[in-house]
Amino acid sequence: MKPAERFIKEKLDERKSAGNFRALKQQTNLVDFCSNDYLGFARSAVLKEKIDQETKRSGIISNGSTGSRLLTGNSDFAEELERHLASLYQCEAGLIFNSGYDANIGLFSALPRRGDTIITDELIHASIIDGARLSYANRYIFTHNDPGSLEEKLKHAKGNCYVAIESVYSMDGDSPAIADILDLTEKHGANLIVDEAHAVGLYGSGLVDEAIEDRIFARVVTFGKALGCHGAVVLGSGLLKDYLVNFARPFIYTTAPSFHQLASIKMAFELLAESSGKVESLKDNITLFRQNIKLADEYPLTDSSSAIQCILLKSNEKAKSLAAKLQTAGLDVRPILSPTVPAGTERIRICLHAFNTPGEIFLLTNTINNFINAS
Repeated sequence: MKPAERFIKEKLDERKSAGNFRALKQQTNLVDFCSNDYLGFARSAVLKEKIDQETKRSGIISNGSTGSRLLTGNSDFAEELERHLASLYQCEAGLIFNSGYDANIGLFSALPRRGDTIITDELIHASIIDGARLSYANRYIFTHNDPGSLEEKLKHAKGNCYVAIESVYSMDGDSPAIADILDLTEKHGANLIVDEAHAVGLYGSGLVDEAIEDRIFARVVTFGKALGCHGAVVLGSGLLKDYLVNFARPFIYTTAPSFHQLASIKMAFELLAESSGKVESLKDNITLFRQNIKLADEYPLTDSSSAIQCILLKSNEKAKSLAAKLQTAGLDVRPILSPTVPAGTERIRICLHAFNTPGEIFLLTNTINNFINAS
């Protein structure tokens, strides 16, 4: 065995022995309590028809974009879509990236420089962490949703300072006091960046209030969750957009989104504006779940009003055991294991959807309650 292969095998064996080996999962016919398809757009025949109609209306015949947007991959359609999204979010400009991960890597690796400061919530998404690492800026972490902890870090900031939060956290489902955090960042001359990935849908176009949106330095809105398609947009000033076009490597050195991807984004936002009934169904399902779950204090439910509901089981084995029990009952729920989350916070992560039925939710809560009571 070559030294490189030996290293690979050793690292994989470590994961297996720790019980947190990751493997690709096949899609199942189980009831979906796992995906980020909160409003059901990814499976929507209505959205598919809208996309088909937009494709026919445009007259564009293109299977791929053919190159980077700085070469042959740009289009009037892409630029018009960015202007539309900027108008929707009441900001100067937007720049579309191929994914939310690409958007955060591009933004956080290009914008802060050596000598600057990035301060992130301790539960921030991995894409922001990875982007910050590539920036060579000073990096600080503050206690989750704790303005006091944030202010302590702000006192030590040097250079241009950027504070990064999520409006709905992907692994806990809770939300910060965005206005309070914004006040703190402005008090210390810092810039606030908000990732809205998991807020869009349940909370309309996001959780950033209209009263403060012009004070937010940048927002990242992704299209692969409630909108049921793929990609992301960084929203901010026209100056920020021009900067990212020139310095964000994940934007510069990649093939641009295809026309079909862009048409899907445009039509998903159109469908979102028509989907108040689905949003209400999702809210009802969240309430129904939380009313019927009965847990021991030892295994708490996270404090979340979003579609993401997590039960902390505090060990990989117990999380895997409950997930297996739910899958046997016909429900697709997956365990979230360390090191994806810190040791001691292992959990099952439940995603509720507008299309889940009351009967499915009762089966879910009853199965969980029985497992916890027997533990």
